Amino acid sequence: MNETDILKEELEHYKKEKEKVRKIIGQIGGTTSIKHDRRVNIIFLIIVISLFLFDVLRELLHLQISGYSSNLAIELALLLVSVKIIWMINKQSKIDHFQFWVLNSIEFQINNMAKRMRENEQTFIPPEQKDHRKSSAGAGSSGQS
Repeated sequence: MNETDILKEELEHYKKEKEKVRKIIGQIGGTTSIKHDRRVNIIFLIIVISLFLFDVLRELLHLQISGYSSNLAIELALLLVSVKIIWMINKQSKIDHFQFWVLNSIEFQINNMAKRMRENEQTFIPPEQKDHRKSSAGAGSSGQS
């Protein structure tokens, strides 16, 4: 197996991993998620503003609605805002988990590459150069003491 074949194999491996990451990103926060989030935000905003305006108009016009608490609109708006905050926290935890997964994957790849570099170094460095490295490293550390 020559160097070109090895590089082609590495490139194919990279492309496969890239596609996996794209699929995962699409599942937890891709462009479809952004559109969905915008719609949900607009709906929440319209409902909360409507409840606020309804309550203000009810107070200004001194309307008494039987079976309707004077604070019901504010309580409903507060409930919706609380639900929105819980939803945002849940979404952020998914993003944090994904970021952790990506960073963990990167660390694993770096450790794997470092291991392969050490193995290649052991394979390609001539024995006399290894002896020279050991002796110069030993002399340098004893001279500094």
